[in-house]
Amino acid sequence: MTQNSKPLWLTLVSWAQKLLVKSKLIPTDPVADLNINQQDTIAYVLKTDSLSDKIALSHVCAKLGLPDPYAKLTVKDLSAPRVVATEGAKPLFGKRRDNQEFLSSFQELLALHRSDPNLDVKLVPVGLFWGRKPGKEGDNMSSAMIERESPSWLRKFFMLLFLGRRNFVQFSQPVSLRYMADQHGTDESIAHKLSRVARVHFGRQRRVVTGPSLPRREQMIDALMRSDNIQNAIKEEAQSKNISEDKARQRAYEYLDEVAAGYSDNLVRVADHILTWLWNKLYRGIQITGADRVRQLAHDGHEVVFVPCHRSHMDYLLLSYLLYYQGMVPPHIAAGINLNFWPAGPIFRKGGAFFIRRSFAGNKLYTAIFKEYLDTLFAKGYSVEYFCEGGRSRTGRLLAPKTGMIAMTMQSMMRGTERPITFVPVYLGYDHVMEVATYHKELRGKKKEKESVWQVLGAIRKLRNYGQCYVNFGKPITIHQFLNQQVPDWRKDAGPQGDQKPSWLTPAVNKLANQIMRHINDAAAISPAPLTSLTLLASEQNAMERSQLESQLELYLQLLRKSEYSQHSTVPEMSGAELLQQALDLNKFEVTQDQLGEIISLTEQSAITMTYYRNNILHLLLMPALLASLVTHHKPKAREDLVALAMQFVPMLRAELFFNPECADAYLNRILDAMVELGLLRENKLIKASPDAANQLRLLASVAQETLQRYGILFNMLVHHPGIDRASLEKESQLLAKRLGSLNGISAPEFFDKKLYGNLTIRLKEFGFFDEDSPLIAQTCDTINSLLSDSVLQSIEQSLTPNS
Repeated sequence: MTQNSKPLWLTLVSWAQKLLVKSKLIPTDPVADLNINQQDTIAYVLKTDSLSDKIALSHVCAKLGLPDPYAKLTVKDLSAPRVVATEGAKPLFGKRRDNQEFLSSFQELLALHRSDPNLDVKLVPVGLFWGRKPGKEGDNMSSAMIERESPSWLRKFFMLLFLGRRNFVQFSQPVSLRYMADQHGTDESIAHKLSRVARVHFGRQRRVVTGPSLPRREQMIDALMRSDNIQNAIKEEAQSKNISEDKARQRAYEYLDEVAAGYSDNLVRVADHILTWLWNKLYRGIQITGADRVRQLAHDGHEVVFVPCHRSHMDYLLLSYLLYYQGMVPPHIAAGINLNFWPAGPIFRKGGAFFIRRSFAGNKLYTAIFKEYLDTLFAKGYSVEYFCEGGRSRTGRLLAPKTGMIAMTMQSMMRGTERPITFVPVYLGYDHVMEVATYHKELRGKKKEKESVWQVLGAIRKLRNYGQCYVNFGKPITIHQFLNQQVPDWRKDAGPQGDQKPSWLTPAVNKLANQIMRHINDAAAISPAPLTSLTLLASEQNAMERSQLESQLELYLQLLRKSEYSQHSTVPEMSGAELLQQALDLNKFEVTQDQLGEIISLTEQSAITMTYYRNNILHLLLMPALLASLVTHHKPKAREDLVALAMQFVPMLRAELFFNPECADAYLNRILDAMVELGLLRENKLIKASPDAANQLRLLASVAQETLQRYGILFNMLVHHPGIDRASLEKESQLLAKRLGSLNGISAPEFFDKKLYGNLTIRLKEFGFFDEDSPLIAQTCDTINSLLSDSVLQSIEQSLTPNS
């Protein structure tokens, strides 16, 4: 049956439903994202033989250029339905139709393959979710107008009426029936198998899309209060604090009430409309990469823990919103207790936030309650989100991870969580972060303002279009697989005694935390504002002629594509000129015109601001910049010698910027290959700079200068004062950095951050730089000094030896 041969009644019903229904696709472009070939012979698999589902699918397929589900498949003299279902619609009264009728549809498709050995029908499973309401634990038939898994036609009518504008249509990967026929045959048992696999698939898909049933908050708190672990913690609290058990129980209840989320599907539906308006007002678009991997993890039964970087308060809202539109339930989010103010606190709580104190060391009752609550979230199948950095980054770099939540998650898995727990690192990038100006004030010493409703209202008043934002999902890390590699016998410490801290736990957690941060940076997104900022900040006077800037941006884009830092990072498919124009549209850069053309520049104040955006992606171009510095400051060298010099910087980059190519020397060789191919370098036994690209190579080398100067301060300090303690190192390094910054016009706030030097030293100690008789510090110091300008090196040496 073609679109034009539909019965009149079906055409009228289809037209009426089109007025009521607005379908949202998961993924947003299923043809491209799932590699569905529109020219293939396609059949659709639905869970239920529902008229409204088939009509909705027909409308969606028309927009996507896919075959109409009402058009029958015909091969030779045989025909089969374009849509097969696993079960019939539920009648208002009586029993559902016999499933044998629907099993025969699979048999008809298999019969087509018996008759034509060249036929390959692609089965495309399609799930339709009207409203995506998960329901509450203990719901009864009084909820007849809201979505349930198997609605009768009357309930479906109300769903169309009230939830039609919130219909989610999820396409899945096509399945080749030719492969099934060739591998397993075409008899009735294969039809049974296909139907059974489809039912399992739809069951898992529904759990991912709608989530588990939600507990009522009061019931959940009461159940937690009755748990053995909390009861034992209450008794211990009463004994240790010399208070009555009733008072300890009241304290425990108050802690639970402070922590527990109160997720509300009704609020999520309202927030959907508000956030859609907000994102349309704030951003030109949101670019998402890797969501399909996360969806598959959830579909495969993993307990997903999202661990994003933390740039802005927008992070909570953005990630939850995007996951919702990618066909997943918004996660429960560990939010700082500082956000629990009216009215934000109650709203965040209903959006899935559970509140956590900044520190609860020494408070055994609070610790026990929080662990029990986290265990419950995992046991019930809710995804969780928390920020390993502990707070928002004030510099644009990733912060050193806080390991408390990671340790509790690992211990929860060890105590017996049935489903595998998998961390999903998430890179969040923005063309504009609203808090940047405040961050720089804080770095200059201003006290952090307490969050309040007035801050929220002030931020709303200043809303404008901020360009685009970027969400890249990095390489997942499954805890038990990680432990199998790091601590092969970890299972002997698992079980109910998981709270007993084994000796290997802290080192394993620290290693896992740093791996998570590296995977976040692996998923970085190159975008117009950060890349343009990086280029201008490395130029003299932070200004470049437009054509030169376009050429340099084009070079960086080509270099990043050809050398590939990570398969999870993204580089836009545009030219340098197009990227620059998008950056200029953000109104963050000065454009002046003279008789010779346009000049793009940064003012003194905007240069400070733009260091934040540069730092988001600095790790992607720092090693190419260091190689350019080595080539321009040293005589021509053999490739292996150049790589050996560059490898000296790998420990610092891993310590400071979570540098993570799995094979650093292979990555360095990819960069050199790309630089030779792009004409920056020439290689004939020895590698040397190409005279034709000397200026571009110099500009690339300048990207590393601030980093090299900071390393120069640290390593020269360690060489001149080998026994210096951490506190003195932080203090003296900061003083020297301020002097060097004043002399060389360096305004980047992180350049003067004294904690940076102390933290870097701690990490370098882990890499063996301070082992007895180790020559690493002196060797690395010599290499760094060879790349610094004479004036900078002289300033450092004079400051360290003032009486010489």
